[in-house]
Amino acid sequence: MIAEWEARWPQAAAELREMLRVEAEVRPTAPGTEARVQSEVRLEAARAGVRLFRNNVGAMIDDNGRAIRYGLANDSAALNARIKSGDLIGWRPVIVTPQMIGRRIAQFVSRECKRPGWHLTPGDERGQAQARWAALVASDGGDACFANSVGTFS
Repeated sequence: MIAEWEARWPQAAAELREMLRVEAEVRPTAPGTEARVQSEVRLEAARAGVRLFRNNVGAMIDDNGRAIRYGLANDSAALNARIKSGDLIGWRPVIVTPQMIGRRIAQFVSRECKRPGWHLTPGDERGQAQARWAALVASDGGDACFANSVGTFS
């Protein structure tokens, strides 16, 4: 339905996309840091038409003494110990092929940013939990990986 409208009114579709465009919030950061990699990955994603947003994950105690958990895959401390969602979460617009009725869909995208030169090791429990998240996302057709430099959207 939307694809038909876009085909009929391409200029209107382009103007609507421009109105809905959200720029990645990127701050200057020191070279060689995870924060720098994250900023560079967000810029690369934006250029590739991928929308990514920061996924802060953690827990805190509210004013009434209740534990508040936030972020994806953080329903409980036990779940968070086993699987950790990526730093950046979003989607990539995908034009579905005619075999899929020609509809546009959003492919889930997740990036876990690491400092340049980082490598996953067997003893890195946090990294292993992050790798399990990426594998889970990929197993259902999403795009998830570690990023310690740009180049994951090529």
